[in-house]
Amino acid sequence: MANIKLGFAPTRRSIFSAPDALKYAGLTKKRLEELGVDFVDIDDINDEGLLYNDKDLPRIVEKFQKAGVDGLFIPHCNFGTEYVCARLAKTLNVPVLLWGPRDERPDENGVRLRDSQCGLFATGKVLRRFRIPFTYLTNCRLEDPQFQYGIRNFLAVCNVVKTFRHTRILQIGPRPFDFWSTMCNEGELLEKFNIQLSPIPLPELTDAIKKAKAEGTEVKKVMEYCREHMCIAVTEEQLETVAALKVAMRRLADFYGCNAGAIQCWNALQGEIGIMPCAANSLLNEEGFPVVCETDIHGAITALMLEAAGMDEARTFFADWTVRHPDNENGELLQHCGPWPISVACEKPTIGYPLAFDHPGAVEAEAKHGEMTLCRFDGDNGEYSLLLGHAKGVDGPKTKGTYVWVEVADLKRLENKVVCGPYIHHCVGIHKDVVPVLYEACKYIGIKPDLYDPIEDEVQAAIYDPQK
Repeated sequence: MANIKLGFAPTRRSIFSAPDALKYAGLTKKRLEELGVDFVDIDDINDEGLLYNDKDLPRIVEKFQKAGVDGLFIPHCNFGTEYVCARLAKTLNVPVLLWGPRDERPDENGVRLRDSQCGLFATGKVLRRFRIPFTYLTNCRLEDPQFQYGIRNFLAVCNVVKTFRHTRILQIGPRPFDFWSTMCNEGELLEKFNIQLSPIPLPELTDAIKKAKAEGTEVKKVMEYCREHMCIAVTEEQLETVAALKVAMRRLADFYGCNAGAIQCWNALQGEIGIMPCAANSLLNEEGFPVVCETDIHGAITALMLEAAGMDEARTFFADWTVRHPDNENGELLQHCGPWPISVACEKPTIGYPLAFDHPGAVEAEAKHGEMTLCRFDGDNGEYSLLLGHAKGVDGPKTKGTYVWVEVADLKRLENKVVCGPYIHHCVGIHKDVVPVLYEACKYIGIKPDLYDPIEDEVQAAIYDPQK
């Protein structure tokens, strides 16, 4: 599971009860510890360990930056000091979570101690003035399920943002000539999002394959793994090349500091090494290192976002939208030659031959059914967005490669969005509902969330009031 560290900055305002603010800061910290959240407090910054004095900001910023916090949590333990919260958030430039404990009944004299909800209203407005995106968790009690699920959702949002902002993709070869749809603007990705590419030519890959084969030990371990977890319908020599390709890609990715890959995959590569790279991609995908086909850089970015939204607990699969279900009006076939990770399959996968090519090295297996999230990061003409929504696996005819038939709420609506763009026929799926997390992460990375299900109000509610 991904490790995300929060900066914990409970805030108060002078005219409300300082003792009550201290009490709720302590209770909130205790609850975070119970939930296993990794956080850095400000107990050593002032006598109260609370955020309210502008003069404390430099030391708080220094501490949080030194600790490498991935998100900022600002519990409003009473009304809070909204301008200090905004100044801290502006400097750190990480996702921000606003929350305050629900206020108690006024006492017998009509006195209120905290007015935490009112303070949240004020801070939200000031953050907007500072143009700081933030996430809001509904004003609830620490014991309410909303708090637990809200914190976990926010950690996942932080993981997506952290991953997106630190993306470097190993680009193995140019895109295949016929795939004009997988064009990307490398300069624009760098300028807008700090997404970096590490392009290498195919000969650099083939040299790494030869070196892996010559060394032998690591390749043999991969071959043994394949025999244990997959049915082998290729020759021993071909299996060795699959394993060597996997080892070579991983070594190149590590050398260039990449967290995902995109490979040309056809046709020049087959002429050089005699296999399809699909099974090697599958093995890397199973390790949590996404590798996508047809040099689809935007597809690799999508896979990283989806893995991060799932807190690296489940593997993703890269697929084509291919054909409509013959019997289900809202059904669609998700399929690709064979790069899906083993853990996605509902049966023991086979390394064999793909549908449209003569060379071996593709995985064949139907994926598990169940609830899924499907999405696609893409853009053109300088504008980027994330298509996303829900799907569920359904029964359908057997086909080649790695595949699953899915049903969505409104396939015609989805089809229109894919055709009219800026999307293409590629998507990425995961067997988890992470739609609210991805939707919320978009505000921090500067892209538009584009739901193919008409459920925007439900998705927003799942962030600010989870388990409603």
